[in-house]
Amino acid sequence: MSDLIAVAYDDLPHAEQAREKLVQLHKEHIIELADVVIVERREDGKIKLHQARNLAAGGALGGAAWGGLIGLIFFMPLLGMAIGGAAGAAMGASADIGVDDEFMRDLAENLPPGTAAVFVLVDKRNPEKAVPEMAPLGGRLIQTSLSPEQEEHLREAVKAARAPQPA
Repeated sequence: MSDLIAVAYDDLPHAEQAREKLVQLHKEHIIELADVVIVERREDGKIKLHQARNLAAGGALGGAAWGGLIGLIFFMPLLGMAIGGAAGAAMGASADIGVDDEFMRDLAENLPPGTAAVFVLVDKRNPEKAVPEMAPLGGRLIQTSLSPEQEEHLREAVKAARAPQPA
């Protein structure tokens, strides 16, 4: 089951920096992201969603693998890979999985103009390693799907990671 964590930042560049760090942690297998979206509340009050779209690439790769396997069975692996890749890419691009857009827009209505928030849907997390990486980027926790105990533990871990370390 995925956990939702939303963190507000003072501006879009800080939110983008946080998203880049999350993607890096994902590549290092510290966390497993199901979705990561930046929601920007512009100075004019309009809300813009900055979706991370790697779903089509993942779908194409998976489709090509399955297509190649099926193609081997029918002695046409290249054709199977091509058809499977195209079908996987189409399904990945058309799938709207992850954090609900309307939910993000509703929550963003409470952000001050000129700020942004990062919405993360995490399938697997390792807070002992992820929190120290994310805490220096700032931000404030605005929404989670964690239990009250887990959320409090997360807040304490962030606070501890931000505290100056004794020399």
